[in-house]
Amino acid sequence: MCQMAVSKCNKKKHQSYISVPSQIINSISQSSLESLLHSPKKKQSRTPKLRALLNNPRFLIFLLFALCFLCTVKMWAKFDPKIPFSRNPCFISRQNSVISGGLLSSQLSIGKKEAEIDEKGEFWKQPDGMGYRPCLDFSGKYRTESDGIVKDRTKYLLVVVSGGMNQQRNQIVDAVVIARILGAALVVPILQVNVIWGDESEFSDIFDLDHFKNVLANDVRIVNSLPSTHLMTRPVEEKRTPLHVSPEWIRSRYLRRMRRDGMLLLRGLDSRLSKDLPSDLQKLRCKVAFHALRFSPHIAELGNKLSERMRSKGPYLALHLRMEKDVWVRTGCLPGLTRDYDEMINNERKARPELLTSRSNMTYHQRKLAGLCPLNALEVVRLLKALGAPKSARIYWAGGIPLGGKDALLPLTSEFPHFYNKEDLALQGELEPFAKKASLMAAVDYIVSEESDVFMASHGGNMGHAIQGHRAYAGHKKIIIPNKRQMLKYFMDPSLPEEDFNKIIRDLHRDSLGQPEIRTSKAGRDVTKYPIPECMCNSTSGCCTDRRMALQLLINIESGRRCNIADSAAWRCRKCDGIRLLQRDGVYPVRTSVLVKSSIVLASGGPESVQEGINAPEVTPLGSRRRQSCRSSLRGQRVQPEKQRRLRVP
Repeated sequence: MCQMAVSKCNKKKHQSYISVPSQIINSISQSSLESLLHSPKKKQSRTPKLRALLNNPRFLIFLLFALCFLCTVKMWAKFDPKIPFSRNPCFISRQNSVISGGLLSSQLSIGKKEAEIDEKGEFWKQPDGMGYRPCLDFSGKYRTESDGIVKDRTKYLLVVVSGGMNQQRNQIVDAVVIARILGAALVVPILQVNVIWGDESEFSDIFDLDHFKNVLANDVRIVNSLPSTHLMTRPVEEKRTPLHVSPEWIRSRYLRRMRRDGMLLLRGLDSRLSKDLPSDLQKLRCKVAFHALRFSPHIAELGNKLSERMRSKGPYLALHLRMEKDVWVRTGCLPGLTRDYDEMINNERKARPELLTSRSNMTYHQRKLAGLCPLNALEVVRLLKALGAPKSARIYWAGGIPLGGKDALLPLTSEFPHFYNKEDLALQGELEPFAKKASLMAAVDYIVSEESDVFMASHGGNMGHAIQGHRAYAGHKKIIIPNKRQMLKYFMDPSLPEEDFNKIIRDLHRDSLGQPEIRTSKAGRDVTKYPIPECMCNSTSGCCTDRRMALQLLINIESGRRCNIADSAAWRCRKCDGIRLLQRDGVYPVRTSVLVKSSIVLASGGPESVQEGINAPEVTPLGSRRRQSCRSSLRGQRVQPEKQRRLRVP
């Protein structure tokens, strides 16, 4: 049987029914039963004052303002004005970039600990410039002839330059020198529309035209267009200029025609002018390349901004990656990404065999071992790691979109997370004026690369050569020149321990890190790539004070060392302070019959010092095979034994 209990509420009475066995009802008292039926009062969780405060809208607004203020202070403490924000602050997106090599621009402002770079590390150490500095001292004859050349109003040279920005740059340098050789005024070079990229930029869009004219005012007269007296004359066009012509050939071929017609039109000047020119013309080449050809202000401004953003956290490395589709086709090499990409390149090459630049009879593996192929991303990573590049190194990569897109760069981005290009660094809208203008984009890459602490190109090319010369002229800033011919066989050896591999790579590149190097040690070198000795000099260039410099030069030859600028003083020595020397055409053999055709210090003293029997340590030969590279670079030759003399230096 059951009984009913009634529960009362505060405001309204209602009845609740529960079923309980009669045995339990009988065992408990009435008061206990009522305590079970009536619900206890709930304790209040908040005091009335706190509840009223939280319900006050003014307090909520003040609290929200305080939180926003604290967040702003925290962000301001980490803010770097040189580093741009992300284009989309609420969502990290890669859509605005042509390709993202590593992190986006918003990821540049990373934590301080992650961004710190050991600036004193061996990798960032700059080479010894040996005190070389620019010196463009033209001869008296050159300065005398300049007066007549800049005043001439009868001869005009028109040139049409083609190719990419750096190729056009080289042709403009040659055009100025040719105008000087012919004694003609140079009409501002015409930039041919690039068929591949469709770039219609003009000279003044890329270079500072007024600066170009002012710098060369005493060398060659630069005019914007032909005068009215020559407008009705049809220019004679020359299309068959052979490669590497001399100034004498140019005068004999063109000067009479120019005097007759008053003008001459030249096309395709790439590599037409000889690299071995008289000293004054070599200095003029340097003057044009390093002083006159300055980028237009809007390009220089953006390039300097991007360089500052890269340097905001410390030193940085600039990589010029040659991994575009046309590069793989032209070089006869394979990208090594997948079989599909390799087959694509092979089919393209078979369809257009004329694109292959040279040595079509070589297979891909032969080209690879000969050092004729660009380095891929994995090879670049192994090379940089072997040379001591830290994982925290900040890298700017220049170049076009690689074949395979961002997947082709995965080895680089995974090993070096701080990996950026101009799309990553630029603020929204900064690159819009340069859209679809490959020459202007290349100019921005040139500036950021030239301003870097270390530079490396994966496959030479016009830009790599130009920056190498520019960095040498600026004080021999570090540049890594990959020794592909010697190192790739070690890349292909999987059994070689990593420690041994790194040591071998460092040894191979000990003399390829941007040290000063003389141009005249090898024929055909461009002075804009090797500006010493014509365009740079140091305190020992005019007068040799070290009597043993010549002996050191020959020791280097014997030991097989690369002929570097440590030997240049012996090349540049002239008769001075009692130091006697052999003239450039003289021969001077060592015990191994190595003859050096250069200016070599023999001894100090009077005219009789060049003689036999002067006491000095003898040079010991270390093997003819090891001497071959340095001997050939100095144009050594053998003579008959009866003409040989023993070298002795006090």
